[in-house]
Amino acid sequence: MRAKIVTVLAALAAFLALAAGPTTVSADMTPVGLWQSVDQQTKQPNGWFLIVDHDGVYDGILAKMFLQPGQDPNVVCSRCKDDRHNKPWLGLEIVRGMRPAGDNAYDGGTILDPRDGNIYDAEMKLSPDGQTLIVRGYLGISLLGRNQYWTRLPDSDYAQLDPSIKALAGGNAGSSSSH
Repeated sequence: MRAKIVTVLAALAAFLALAAGPTTVSADMTPVGLWQSVDQQTKQPNGWFLIVDHDGVYDGILAKMFLQPGQDPNVVCSRCKDDRHNKPWLGLEIVRGMRPAGDNAYDGGTILDPRDGNIYDAEMKLSPDGQTLIVRGYLGISLLGRNQYWTRLPDSDYAQLDPSIKALAGGNAGSSSSH
């Protein structure tokens, strides 16, 4: 009899853990954190982006660059047409004004391509496990756009960031509670 009760309690505990687990994780997920993008052709990292939360509005800065031999590490956004004109790429606010749109989605913001200074409408979608951020820049309507897939980096990678980047992020440079 005692063994039967223990088995029933163990099964009940396992069921409750499975039922509560995903709900708890998804309720806490946000895009806040450090993300890596890769070059779609070479599959090599080309940048780290730090997404921060400013009272429910999400912005992202270029936190680390992976330069090719001969590339200038002090490149500036010479083609930017707004307040980012002639600002260094490192620390440049790339993603601006993203707001929650339900179901791990964010929209209403913009994304900057610092290579040509163009600013695109943007939306982001967090994968169900919180480890991939799909960032889409587009012109006018979302169908006329392109996705980038960013991978969440572990908290330990914050140590690799330049102190000036950590200062730009202020108190929001910590990890999100989703991982």
